[in-house]
Amino acid sequence: MAHASHPTNRLAEETSPYLQQHAHNPVDWYPWGAEALSRAKAEQKPILVSIGYAACHWCHVMERESFENQAVAAVMNQHFVCIKVDREERPDVDQIYMDALHAMGLQGGWPLNVFLTADAKPFYGGTYFPKGNWVKLLENIGQAYAGEHRSELEQSAERFMEVIGTSELQKYGTQNQGAGKPADNLDALQAIGVAPQTGPAGVSDEEFKLLIYNLGVKFDRERGGMNRAPKFPMPSIWRFLLRAHAISGSKVLLDQTVLTLREMAWGGIYDQVHGGFARYSVDAEWLAPHFEKMLYDNGQLISLYSEAFQVTQEELFREVVYDTIEFVRLELTNADGGFYSSLDADSEGEEGKFYVFTKDELREIIGDEEPLFSDYYNCTAQGNWEHGRNILHRRQSDEAFAAVHELAPAVVAELVAGWKQKIMAVRATRVRPGLDDKILTGWNALMLQGLTDAYRAFAEPEFLVVAERNARFIQANLRDGQRLYRTCKNGRASINGFLEDYALVIQAYISLYEVTFTETWLREAETLTEYVLENFFDPSETQFFYTDSSADPLIARKKELFDNVIPASNSVMAHNLRRLGRHLEKARYTDLAADMLARVRHLVVKEPQHLTNWASLYASLLRPGAELAIIGPKVESFRRELSRRFLFDTVLAGTKKSSELPLLKLLNPVPEGRTAVHICRNQACLAPLYSVAEALAAL
Repeated sequence: MAHASHPTNRLAEETSPYLQQHAHNPVDWYPWGAEALSRAKAEQKPILVSIGYAACHWCHVMERESFENQAVAAVMNQHFVCIKVDREERPDVDQIYMDALHAMGLQGGWPLNVFLTADAKPFYGGTYFPKGNWVKLLENIGQAYAGEHRSELEQSAERFMEVIGTSELQKYGTQNQGAGKPADNLDALQAIGVAPQTGPAGVSDEEFKLLIYNLGVKFDRERGGMNRAPKFPMPSIWRFLLRAHAISGSKVLLDQTVLTLREMAWGGIYDQVHGGFARYSVDAEWLAPHFEKMLYDNGQLISLYSEAFQVTQEELFREVVYDTIEFVRLELTNADGGFYSSLDADSEGEEGKFYVFTKDELREIIGDEEPLFSDYYNCTAQGNWEHGRNILHRRQSDEAFAAVHELAPAVVAELVAGWKQKIMAVRATRVRPGLDDKILTGWNALMLQGLTDAYRAFAEPEFLVVAERNARFIQANLRDGQRLYRTCKNGRASINGFLEDYALVIQAYISLYEVTFTETWLREAETLTEYVLENFFDPSETQFFYTDSSADPLIARKKELFDNVIPASNSVMAHNLRRLGRHLEKARYTDLAADMLARVRHLVVKEPQHLTNWASLYASLLRPGAELAIIGPKVESFRRELSRRFLFDTVLAGTKKSSELPLLKLLNPVPEGRTAVHICRNQACLAPLYSVAEALAAL
């Protein structure tokens, strides 16, 4: 971090911890906004936008090497208007300039450093630069822009603008893909007279098989995940496979999912002592993580492991859910129930130092049991990571370990619990990784969704307590009438919400209704959905813009199409419209969801690894699930029993007596004192069933 003697710049007034980390740099930083952009235009100076986030290791390195250096800062201040951006607060700005970097043929990543004209149009960029290279680049660009080469840089910027201004739908040729046209890959079927039978949005069994095949060729069938390094958890891929397994019964798909979840849970990417997942593994074995822990990963992975437990009843998955929720509760939760954004990868200037141990340290901590500990967690004298240190990880189940060492499984469990306490006691004496304590609306919603999924699977009352508290926090601190804010810190909310925030909050509120039957949450989801339809929708492409129509304009207004470490806001919104449309019997919503999928369908089939949340919607439209309506005094116990199962594409509604919700309003009265389950499909309901067992059999 910067030296306190340096003058304070404008970033000291910002809510973002990442921006505040740069508040004492000698660089004359501005936050993104009108002041900086106006100065650039008035002085006709180029703009340097530097984008990162608090848990980013190489962002810290570049700050130490360059931004804290007086001589480097002098060059930056001389030639540029310098803007610092927290990509987590301003994903809209990050999205545009990351697109620009890709248009330049460069690999993306953070820190992201992009050079703009005075009109904020990009002409050059890169990621991390060592100090010597950085200074040379700054001088070359500064002199070129101030001299005779400015027009060339501006022409270059205009060419990049053409690429940035092209929507994803136009770029990937999906804008002409209608609901009735099969994917290009299926032309051969039509050539021999086999026309696929298509459903809503043009989905078909033949096409779905091709989708599965195209995804499956990229699996790592030995260590799970996809066949690449680095390896990211990518929860939406494995949640899709659970859904594909539900409609196909494919053991291969389930086995790949279980393999992946087990290897991640045994790997160094998972904190073996305290729970919680790191952002990714740098290798293909899930061993060496990039040690930062992000709220968005952990919220989604709680959902994934909860659903996988519903399908498999695998005890390891239960442990991961409980321990990860406990990690979030202890490390990432504020006094009012909001969730913080992330823990840093670094402590004391070293990546991972908080989490790793040498063999000598382990002997001192564990004592006589150290050889057994080191066998369990695969620690060696040479170390499995840097500087002779060890990342704790597993390679076998507790049962297998017990058998090898001729121990009773209960003894192994007792030993492991004791070892964890000893390691945690030592960690308590170490310098902790930095905490990014800003609260992001969309990421909180992902954790809220995780808690509702965990409550479904395990019926653990505490999970619901934490979930409802967080939902109340969002309502109290991040709502502005019908609108959402993006972020808050120390009680101060700022930045208008993006589509991601709305989509993820709507998703979580629908789920919170389905585990509580508190109708307020469904109505809040409806209110937010109507706001999104009014302020984000682009009818010309049947998708939603990432930014509100009332937001300050940027050089391009983008749409988010591809599912990444967080599913695309458009794919989440399409799911929301389908779910909410079924709850409220609004065909306008369900029809729009199908139309949104139709626009991207052939791309989903062709490149499913980048659109797996869309692929889950494909599965839902291919094999639509039921609407379940529970009415009667035992509504809660019936809901709890039904929710323990993985019920694919099922919408759940319930009330003790009566309700104005469409799914509950017109059903026949239930005999006094009895509780009934009504199973409805395609606007028609079966005769009421009076036990959960009967309902499950009928499903």
